[in-house]
Amino acid sequence: MRLALPQWAGTLAVKAAVFITVMCCALAALLGILVHVSVTNQTVGQARDRALSRLADATAAFEAGDTAGHGVSLDPPGMPEELRALAVAGERGTMVAEHRGRPTMWAAGPVDGERSEMGVPSPEGWGRVLAVEIDYSQQARTIDGLDRAILWSSGLAIGATLLVGAFAVTRVTRRLHATAQVARRISGGDLDARVDDPRTKDPTRPPDEVAAVAAALDSMASSLQSKLLSEQRFTADVAHELRTPLTGLHAAAELLPPGRPTELVRDRVAALRTLTEDLLEISRLDTGRERVELDTEPLAALAERVVRGSSGGDTEVVVVRDAVVETDRRRLERVLGNLVANAHKHGRGPVVLTVDGPVVTVRDHGEGYPGYLVAHGPQRFRTEGGSKGHGLGLTIALGQAEVLGARLAFSNAADGGAVATLTLR
Repeated sequence: MRLALPQWAGTLAVKAAVFITVMCCALAALLGILVHVSVTNQTVGQARDRALSRLADATAAFEAGDTAGHGVSLDPPGMPEELRALAVAGERGTMVAEHRGRPTMWAAGPVDGERSEMGVPSPEGWGRVLAVEIDYSQQARTIDGLDRAILWSSGLAIGATLLVGAFAVTRVTRRLHATAQVARRISGGDLDARVDDPRTKDPTRPPDEVAAVAAALDSMASSLQSKLLSEQRFTADVAHELRTPLTGLHAAAELLPPGRPTELVRDRVAALRTLTEDLLEISRLDTGRERVELDTEPLAALAERVVRGSSGGDTEVVVVRDAVVETDRRRLERVLGNLVANAHKHGRGPVVLTVDGPVVTVRDHGEGYPGYLVAHGPQRFRTEGGSKGHGLGLTIALGQAEVLGARLAFSNAADGGAVATLTLR
């Protein structure tokens, strides 16, 4: 079973802090071990040389029949057994061990011993052990103090490195968060948003990777804004240019004699006029400068009015719970009217408009919305399955809902049919 880590555990700052901590601890441990081993070897080596020197002097004095000095004894009982065995074997050696409650450096070597009970010398030729003991407390305290100093200095170094590293990483992550925030604003439609990283404008400061990302994002936003503005201007210009000849064409169609050809001409002219008006409305919504005219409206009465003005077909209005909302009546009627018209044009009846407080749903019983629309929202001039229309109705409904500050969501019912849900604030 995998444990779910908290979201902050995957941030760059935490990863950098963990990396810096691990590396500092590894480096401090390595340096501490090296210093400890070096100083310990030096201290022990000096004490060993001193002990062996005293042992050599004591051995010469013993063999000459002189008395042993202080700290020199023959076969002392407190000597380590390993060192005793080494001396009995004819070798000289040293060892640090606890003796009488304090650390002691021992040095031992063989001296001429007595013959065995059978009068035959021992195989090694030795029988007695001469030992020298030197107080090793001062050296042990020095090594202990060094170890404590290494631990304290390592802790301070790790703490200082963490503080400096956290400061440096925080500066980088703060700039990355600012860049990500600007990217989210751009994706939300704010094409004027820019990072404006100081390093991209100051030639005396060398740019780093974060500044390169910020500069690329600003350049992309400027290019995208320029292209979208050009597209919006083109759409608005085309719609305006079409408006005048279509008005004349509509007037001329009204003068044609009655008949089937005249009806076809008038129908196509009406469709062109609707498309032109939709393009003009889309261009106004794209500018993001639309302003609402708020008024208090009862939702149930507004929904009834929209259904009565709809020419798509019969629509049932179900009021679960009425609500009085502060909204722009004209824009809200436009949203609901487009949703009802789309349900009749691309779905199948019965079409039901339900008012449940500030939530209004429009449902048909057709094949439902296409997958791309449910996943990504409506896209202008895109229809599927041979559907008639230019695909601007739902786009306009979504744009007007955003102007109202409402949320418009598209889904498909489990038992079939498309469901558009408008949630007013």
